[in-house]
Amino acid sequence: MSKVENLEKIIERFGPHLHDAPDGGWSAERNIEKVVPTHCPYCAVQCGMNLLVEKNKVVGFEPRYDFPVNEGRLCPKGVTAYLQTHHPDRLLRPLVKRQGEFVETGWDEALDLVAARFREIQEKYGKDAIGLYSGSSLTTEKTYLMGKFARAGLGTRYIDYNGRLCMVSAAAGNNKAFGIDRAANPWADIPLAEVLVIAGANCAETFPVLNKFLWQQRDNGGVWIVVDPRETPTARQGDLHLQLKPGTDVAVANAMLHVIVKENLIDAEFIANSTNDWEAARAAVEKYPPAVAAEISGVPAEKIVKAALLYGRAKTGMVMHARGIEHHSNGVNNVLSYINLVLATGKIGAPGRGYGTITGQGNGQGGREHGQKADQLPGQRSMLNPEHRRHVCEVWGLPEEELPAAGVSVVEMFEKMRAGEIRGFLSLCNNGMVSLPDTNRIRESLEGLEFNVNIDFFMSEAARYADVVLPGTTWAEDEGVTANSEARVVKINKAVDPPGEAKPDWWIVQEIAKRMGRGKYFQFNNPREIFDELRVASRGGNADYYGISYEKIERQHGVMWPCPTEEHTGTPRLFEDGKFYHPDKKARFHAIEYNPPAEVPDDEFPLALTTGRVVYQYLSGNQTRRIGFLVQQCPEPYVEIHPETARRLKINDGERVKVVSRRGEGIFPALVVRTIRPDTIFIPYHWGETLAANQLTNPVLDPTSKIPEYKACAARIEKIHDRRLPILGEQKKGLSQSEVQRGK
Repeated sequence: MSKVENLEKIIERFGPHLHDAPDGGWSAERNIEKVVPTHCPYCAVQCGMNLLVEKNKVVGFEPRYDFPVNEGRLCPKGVTAYLQTHHPDRLLRPLVKRQGEFVETGWDEALDLVAARFREIQEKYGKDAIGLYSGSSLTTEKTYLMGKFARAGLGTRYIDYNGRLCMVSAAAGNNKAFGIDRAANPWADIPLAEVLVIAGANCAETFPVLNKFLWQQRDNGGVWIVVDPRETPTARQGDLHLQLKPGTDVAVANAMLHVIVKENLIDAEFIANSTNDWEAARAAVEKYPPAVAAEISGVPAEKIVKAALLYGRAKTGMVMHARGIEHHSNGVNNVLSYINLVLATGKIGAPGRGYGTITGQGNGQGGREHGQKADQLPGQRSMLNPEHRRHVCEVWGLPEEELPAAGVSVVEMFEKMRAGEIRGFLSLCNNGMVSLPDTNRIRESLEGLEFNVNIDFFMSEAARYADVVLPGTTWAEDEGVTANSEARVVKINKAVDPPGEAKPDWWIVQEIAKRMGRGKYFQFNNPREIFDELRVASRGGNADYYGISYEKIERQHGVMWPCPTEEHTGTPRLFEDGKFYHPDKKARFHAIEYNPPAEVPDDEFPLALTTGRVVYQYLSGNQTRRIGFLVQQCPEPYVEIHPETARRLKINDGERVKVVSRRGEGIFPALVVRTIRPDTIFIPYHWGETLAANQLTNPVLDPTSKIPEYKACAARIEKIHDRRLPILGEQKKGLSQSEVQRGK
């Protein structure tokens, strides 16, 4: 069983510990031997940067002004990213858990153990008794390899990726409406739009460098409409803020379309020539006049009308959204309701007229294109399509009958662990004990496994439950490609060799396959060879990479797919010819009805809890909670409470309070702010153990995308008698409740 024992010893040994300086310290004299152009390892802006290398160590960075997306700009996470490469917490040798303690061992012993236990489990319970969980901060080569490893290596249907917790509602909505999963426009189109609708996206904190394009739009006289339950920095910068109740986006978007129809601001010619199912969508929004939407959402009707007229009357306009509308049990419907606005006004397929999903993880786009998704094969092909299956089997040389069926989402995989259907587990580049909902149940799933393997370069909260931990590489120690939110495929370049005995992730996966007798499918010597096979596997699919090469990427500062031939330069803007990716080349409207979140406030749990990110931390925090500067700026989570709510509950700013949901509870300092609705509270989710926001969140899933409902659940706040220092107290600076500092 994969339990955690001696937690304090594990934290003392593996961290998180705080680290603030490059190798040798700030005062060391430097002789920079090479400057390596690459991209940031964090969000899907994928900012260009140069890494400075001395004696096989990354000792600094320089701005990279030649990359057109960021032009030298970096956010606080980007400027400190290189500090993780030679961090004291790095895992340097394979670890095997014996009597609750992690013991260092050699690669052969560790890999032989993994292969033997996986073989034993599959012989006893069947191929599908092993599950794989991969990530979207990996290079696309690695995500492709993980999909192939699951199907051709282990023969299991059960693989999914942590983009399931991020982008799948957007992906499903895009596929339903357009027949393809990709942002329609490059970011260079943003400044050309008269009006931007920014729904559920706090760009100022979560994608700071993207703000460059937003502010260029403002400088051109443009207007922002921001839809968000919180008055975020993005909302404060906007012109019109629709501060809705969490989970009520469909009502607001339908009401906006209702007004656009009544004011005859639709593009009738575009609708007739380029779309299907308009009349059903039109009939649906008849039931959502602004007054009805105001009652549901809490947004004043006059604001909804104003937003509709601003967007409807503009000659150019773009709709952009992120996790705020997608992390819901109705996430796909939320997405489709906003796409209906785009299609009804014909604002797509031209400069400044379009639509885009803002991807969260660095390779969130590439990570969902080439086969690590439960139902997907390379090139955005479907596991359910016989022709797609045949194509990929031909590329792999795999008999068709050996290709497993489609799997299930990662949340459902963890349910299958609790049910005893999945007995062994391999995870790479994720941290489910922070990022998955209802973490108390996730703990049960991990503890019940017969054998659990984790590949990472730091000991994450999830890795603590592993029986074997294999040390992988940071982004600076390997090469490959990623795709940013625009679907711009960029090149990550290797700067240094891995420290100690750490190995590239693709090497580790191949070695397991070889030891399980499946080595003939895994003969890659380097990432370029993996990429070349990926190009062929993706050929003819929606996400066609066949015409992309490492050299073309470097020459063009990225290539936006589809790129079907070696002569093709890529596709920055989709749908310019008026043709979509459904068989009839038309886009599809959807008649969307409003449904509330799975949990709404009641007498026992009177508040709506929503979660999200802060600028100084990233996703599960496994990287950023080890960087001293970032931790000093935001050392631990807090709960945002409106002054009216705080006054009613007799809560003071900085006072620690208990937040309780139907699934768990946690203690957080109160941050009393006017920027949140009185009926709503907010907790950032980057921490684990007792500080995890996901102790509280609801694991209910969207029926189509299977994304969890992170952004809306019922909760209450209880006053406690705890006079510990508040989050901003000087003595508290740099420390978190379950973390220790090194050398302080």
